[in-house]
Amino acid sequence: MPNLTRDEIRQRFTSSKNFNEIFDAFEYAISEKIDDIELYRLLFWNDSLSPDEIILFGEKLAKDFHHIAYEVYMWLAGIFETLYASADNFESALMYYQKAAATKPAEPDPYLDACDCYNPDINIPPITTLIEFLKIGLEFVHNKKSLCLRLAKLYTLSGDESLAEYYRVKADETGEM
Repeated sequence: MPNLTRDEIRQRFTSSKNFNEIFDAFEYAISEKIDDIELYRLLFWNDSLSPDEIILFGEKLAKDFHHIAYEVYMWLAGIFETLYASADNFESALMYYQKAAATKPAEPDPYLDACDCYNPDINIPPITTLIEFLKIGLEFVHNKKSLCLRLAKLYTLSGDESLAEYYRVKADETGEM
């Protein structure tokens, strides 16, 4: 494995179109215990990588550096939401929001960002899946108002006004801003 500087790794992550060259730089960075999420974000945006290759790198990074797993999963969710939404109907984005939430369950962003993936015209991802995900979040998130309001909105979209009203009231009862 070649010795690479951070600048050489950064260059390969951003500019290389050769998977083996990118993989070697990634393996070297991991072996040197480089846990700079900003460096790996450059890798994830390399447009020569396929979704499967991005997953390979992201999963390895989250496994080897648990302390940045949340950021890795949120970044991957954002990539799949932005770049591959039409191809996989937000399934990968939702999966990574769920992994991020499992890593830091008290953080509201994975739950709320997952809801932004919802397309009501075609019910993708399924509204019931999002509702269940938010309900799980209510058990952990400290500021529950934002999740309650989102649940109210989802229930309104699903046509269940009684549960929508229940969550609007619950949001008001939290006393949170």
